[in-house]
Amino acid sequence: MTAIDVRCEPASDGWTCLVRLTDAAGTGEHRVAVDRADLARLAPGAAEPTDLVRRSFEFLLEREPRSSILRTFEITVIGRYFPDWEDAIAAG
Repeated sequence: MTAIDVRCEPASDGWTCLVRLTDAAGTGEHRVAVDRADLARLAPGAAEPTDLVRRSFEFLLEREPRSSILRTFEITVIGRYFPDWEDAIAAG
């Protein structure tokens, strides 16, 4: 089981989120950029992206090991690697 800790800070065009993943193998940190338009599209009505980012990391961890997740990326990059990501996020 991997613990997911997400902290998002406002940025000029959206948010920068620091994600800390902790499991038996250790801890890894990731930076994820979320722009306002993507938050509105992927999580309608959400005021900030913490839940979206957490659910996105849950999605990723179901499909790949923690060590395979990019260290820094924009949230929409997930869809390039996993075309079903947006549908899975929309389904809740």
